[in-house]
Parts: sequence; structure tokens; C-alpha cells
Amino acid sequence: MISPETLRKLQLIIFDLDGTLLKNDGNIGAETKKLVKELQKRGVQFSFATGRLHSAITKYAEELEITTPLISLDGCLIKNHPEGKILFESFVPVKYVSLVLRYSKNYTVYVALCHDDAIFYTERNSFIPELMDKHGAKYEQVESYDNYIHETLEVVLAANSFTVINSIRNAVSFPFLSRVNTSFFQSHSYPGIYYLEIRKRGSSKGKGLDRLIRSLNISKSSTAVVCDWYNDISLLQKSVTKIAMKNAVAEVKEQSDFVTSKSNNEDGVAEFLEQVLKSKSS
Repeated sequence: MISPETLRKLQLIIFDLDGTLLKNDGNIGAETKKLVKELQKRGVQFSFATGRLHSAITKYAEELEITTPLISLDGCLIKNHPEGKILFESFVPVKYVSLVLRYSKNYTVYVALCHDDAIFYTERNSFIPELMDKHGAKYEQVESYDNYIHETLEVVLAANSFTVINSIRNAVSFPFLSRVNTSFFQSHSYPGIYYLEIRKRGSSKGKGLDRLIRSLNISKSSTAVVCDWYNDISLLQKSVTKIAMKNAVAEVKEQSDFVTSKSNNEDGVAEFLEQVLKSKSS
């Protein structure tokens, strides 16, 4: 249990979206919406830290009346809404994007280039919209990647083979090891599908949290994160209050200060927010 004193000090709460704030049908729980509004009246700010594109999360910011900058694409972009002011953006080096595209032609693997507003893919990679976990994203088929390699925030490769994805990761990591980060994991929504996500080094949800709280002049001890999945672990490595959902993976639960007794489909976020509101009202 988290102490009332810790909860009373909270000034910023950051939500993961899929599997956390959102139910599986893509909606925010009614009780959570009510509690967010009550806490906003008491000066608490809210933000998101998600793997989704920025354009795929703005509707949720509007629904909760959040104007704090939002962390998208796992930290590659921090941008507020509706002004669109960019706090941070990190493009994958063009040479690296080109290398990955060339190398991927040797394997049965699908590649997509993620930008701020859309995910681009070619006819050869036409299964991308079906395979990717970037919920709410706009997908756009293009004739060639040539005009889209310069402002790529993230390169995503998807395959139904662990061996293939791991081979590509090993092959392309060495030449640019000091300039990029790679994340290798199984799909949240599609069992048997594996992803390799490539970003410029220094981009993660955890790094995004650091940048956000620095810009807001809020301390880590006054910040809480609520999450459920492997790509949230960098958040849990920070000295913040850590909340895991009932449906979270074991690695997330093990590093958290509190695990909700309800899942995302049961509006489990509200359980934590209720504790915060009670502490601030006492």
C-alpha cells in the first residue's frame, strides 16, 4: 500500500494507454473520467506515455481535457495538444533507415516507417496494417520509402518468426550501435508475431518522463506512472510512484509499488485515482 503522504504529494500522473487507461474496446472508464476531472481541480496534471502515434492519442487528451505534453512512440516524440508545440522529437538517422530497408529485403519480414502523423508502408509490406499494434494510427501506402526516410521517428519490423527478427536485430545493430536503440518483443494483440522497433538512442518512455517532468518543473517524487506492459519497464526504473494493473505482465508487477485489484476492462485505473483523491481530500 502506498502511504497517504506520498499520494497527497502527487502533481503528475502518467498513463500508459492500451491495457491500462483504455479498456479493450478502446474506451476510458466512466469512473476514471470523473476522478481525473476531480483531481485536475486539485491541481494534478495528467499525461500519456504510449507506443501509439501522437495523432492516435489526441482524442483521449481531448476527452480528459489534458493539455500537458504527451509522450508518444515510446518517447520518440513529446508534443502537446491542441497547440502542437513540440517539446522533443528524435529521428532515426537516415543511413540507418536505409540500411534496415536494404537488409529486410533478404527476409520474410514486413517493414513500416512511423512518422508523427502516419505509418507508411509499401505494397510489398501490405500486411503492416493488420500486423501492427499501433492502435488508432493512420496507415498510408506509398510507392516507395525514398521520400519518407528523413523524418522517421521509428522503424518497425514485424514477422512470425523469432529467429528472423532476432537475426535482423543482430545484423543491423552493430554498425550503428552507439546511435540507435532496438526493442525486440512479442505482440500484445497477435500471438506469434514478433516486432523489432528501432529508434534513435535516447528515446524511451523513461527518457520521455525525464524530459517531461523537467519541462514542468515537477519532481519524480511528485510523479506517478500507471502501466501494464514490457515497453513500460523504463518508466518503472525511475524514482516515481509505480502502479501496475491487475492484467500487467509479471515483470511490471514485480517492480511496482501497488497492483490494482481490477483489470483495465474493469476500470482498474479508477481504483488508484480514488486513493489519490481520498488522500488529497483528507
